[in-house]
Amino acid sequence: MKIEKSIEKNINIIKSAYGNSNDLVNRNINIGRKKIAYVYLESVSSDDKISDFLMKNISSLVKENSLNPFKDLFKNLKNTIYNSNLSTTNNFDELYYKLSSGFTCILVEGFDEVITIETRSILDRGVTESATESVLRGPKDSFTENHEKNLGLIRKRIKDQNLWFKDLKIGRRTKTKVTISYIQDIALKENIEKIEKDLKKIDIDGVLDSGYIREFLTTNTKSAFPQMISTERPDLVCGSLLEGKIVILVENSPCALILPGLLIDFLHTAEDYYQKPINISLTRILRLLSFVLTIITPGFYIAVTTWNQEVIPNELLISLSIQKNGVPFPTTLELMLMIAIFEILREADIRMPNTTGASISIVGALILGEAAVSAGVVSPIVIIVVAFTSISGLLYTDVDFINGIRWWRLIFIIFSTLLGFIGLIIALLIFIVRICSIEFLNTPYTVPSSPIFPKILGDSFIRISRTKQKVRAPYLTHNKKRMEEHK
Repeated sequence: MKIEKSIEKNINIIKSAYGNSNDLVNRNINIGRKKIAYVYLESVSSDDKISDFLMKNISSLVKENSLNPFKDLFKNLKNTIYNSNLSTTNNFDELYYKLSSGFTCILVEGFDEVITIETRSILDRGVTESATESVLRGPKDSFTENHEKNLGLIRKRIKDQNLWFKDLKIGRRTKTKVTISYIQDIALKENIEKIEKDLKKIDIDGVLDSGYIREFLTTNTKSAFPQMISTERPDLVCGSLLEGKIVILVENSPCALILPGLLIDFLHTAEDYYQKPINISLTRILRLLSFVLTIITPGFYIAVTTWNQEVIPNELLISLSIQKNGVPFPTTLELMLMIAIFEILREADIRMPNTTGASISIVGALILGEAAVSAGVVSPIVIIVVAFTSISGLLYTDVDFINGIRWWRLIFIIFSTLLGFIGLIIALLIFIVRICSIEFLNTPYTVPSSPIFPKILGDSFIRISRTKQKVRAPYLTHNKKRMEEHK
């Protein structure tokens, strides 16, 4: 819809569009025979900016005898007000978007254009330390809900003209700004084009967080494990960009999406490259071992105690039998009950305030575990198995990855309950086949171990010295050379 030449008509149309909202402010100014008006939304605009830098001098910017007061005003505003977001528009759709984004719109009687100037108020928190990803050594700044700040946190780390940002607006109602970030001479062009094409296909009412985008971009929706990384850490994002990955940032969301997210990525952290390789190598082996144990341990315990007792030494079997004596529930039900209780405590710990969450989980685990054993509801060994399984799963912070572990742990328990060791092996084969079949952006989920990429395989399971990491992953980029040879 085009802007009218009458200020009164335009103001009435704007008021009607916003339902005469009480935060919509407009004022008319008469300069000689010329009529000028401005309108803004008080809830997202700064009154100080408007009164101190805009309206105080606007009357002196228009010459009383000017033949074209609109052009005269626009020219003088550009010369006197140092604001890069100064432009004009001639349609209401763009005007509504600018108003809702914190712009002030200036109308001149007799002209079907509107001057828009940014006067937005600061409605977000400052740059703080990440609340979801703890940092022991490394940068402690994190993304915020301010989109421009997030782009700046990336730009200040990668001072390269090849770092490109491409903006899209998604959401019929929210018109949320979504930015695709990549290094154009490293990232694969076909991956960038595919992501942009998929984003343009999204047609929903609104996007309130990056999680909305993730659902539309995920190709293998039946997979329990995530295919992209969600993070608040700019250093992790920049490291991924330098490897050839693509990053999506969503306005009003502190979580960036890194594409593609591979299985091995969730077993690494950004801090791995800030410490000595020999120390991190041991840590990575522990993470990989914990990943296997947290999924398999409950099923393995069920298999050896209910189906394949011959593999247990006699002394241990007698001890387990004594502990089991008097417990009315089968082993599987014991395990499921205690795992469910632990997961409930874990969810309560996440949702509760920091000051009380830790105490609830510790007290709850100690009291409930001790009470369950004393009451004869579960055997002591089950408490040990559940504690070992749960502690192994605490090494991972990504919520979607943790939920994937939960699902597969349940599958292993079911198969082990039905068929013992045979069921455990069947579940393991299904697990391996399943994760090997996942593919995102033409990249297998289990690379570089399947298929094997020898030159980068070593840094996947242990930490290789930075001086020996001379090439990038070939499945992420055609620009494989990372560093020059030392002379």
